[in-house]
Order: sequence, then C-alpha cells, then structure tokens
Amino acid sequence: MSSPMTRGALYIHSAPSAMCPHLEWTINSVLGRQIDLDWTPQPAAPGLLRADLAWTGEQGTGALLTSTMRGWMHLRYEVTEEASPGSDALRWSHTPSLGIFQGVTDVHGNIMVSEDRIRYAYEKGQGNPAVVYHELSIALGEAWDEELEPFRAAAEGAPVRWMHHVG
Repeated sequence: MSSPMTRGALYIHSAPSAMCPHLEWTINSVLGRQIDLDWTPQPAAPGLLRADLAWTGEQGTGALLTSTMRGWMHLRYEVTEEASPGSDALRWSHTPSLGIFQGVTDVHGNIMVSEDRIRYAYEKGQGNPAVVYHELSIALGEAWDEELEPFRAAAEGAPVRWMHHVG
C-alpha cells in the first residue's frame, strides 16, 4: 500500500553558490525526479543565493527534505508539507545557528502548540512568568522566525508561487 500524497514547498533562503548544484542533486534524490532551481541573489546576504520549489510527494517528503539538508553550513531554509490523510500540516525551519525547528500548522500557516507542550511550559515555569514565556517562545519557533524574517522578503520581481489544497 502506498503512502498518501501531499504537497509542500521548499524555500532555500540563503546558500553559497558552490553549494547550489549539491542542493539540487540532494533534492532530486529525495523527490525522485529532475528539478532545476531558479537561483537568484539574496538581498539580505550579498553573495548568497535563494530559490524556492513547490513539490508533490508521498507523506513524509517534507521531513525527508529537511533531514537531508540538516547541518549544511551557511544554509537557511524552510520546508512546508500540507495536511494529508492521517497527518497534520507541518513546517520546518533551519538556520545554521539554531538548527531545525518543526511545528504543526493550521490552514493559515500558524504554529499550533499542543496541550502537552503548554503544560510543560507551566510546569517548568513553576509560577515564574518569564520562564513560561520563554518556553512558549521556543514552542512557537520565535527565534527561527526572527532570524529568517529578513531572508523571507522576496527580491523585487521574484515569482510568486501559489499553494493549492490537497485532499
């Protein structure tokens, strides 16, 4: 029995030019098809490039893309995977300094924090609101958003990719 199909997006926010062919090879191996990314300069980091890709694949492709690029120096990226039968929508964010953040998302892309994660923040805080705030900030991936936001802004004239509902 095959896995349910889903869609997603890969946003490479910054990569050194020497890394680009290796990234394409890695993405090709995960998706099982030839892709050629349209690399453009990254205005937030002169000398680095950016690219994005809408993909279709089996459930779990987003996690596989994320893990195959994990740990590459100077690489900033995000991967999304839309909800599919038996799986919530997900977003992964990666920065060289923070590593990978993974969050479940709603239909609007908002990070959803589970009841257990909220309880953990309360328990760890032991009545200290600053600790609870810090733990909830981690659960929401705020540090990743802060670091990636300057890289997310598309260069003038960059193409817009529209995502479609699966299912």
